[in-house]
Amino acid sequence: MSDYCGTGADPAPAPTSSPTDGPPFAECVLCRKPTEYPESHKGITLCPVCEWQEAQRTACSG
Repeated sequence: MSDYCGTGADPAPAPTSSPTDGPPFAECVLCRKPTEYPESHKGITLCPVCEWQEAQRTACSG
């Protein structure tokens, strides 16, 4: 795998989640999968996978 960030370590696998119980969950704004946030949550909602990927992009943007 390419050492994109120059850290020398392989990235950890993205977390996965599939909420099935509880209140209706908001859709991820990127992939439209259920998130961990209720539909009433204000702002941008991301699923755990997209949230992790966004954190990786932010960390590497320097």
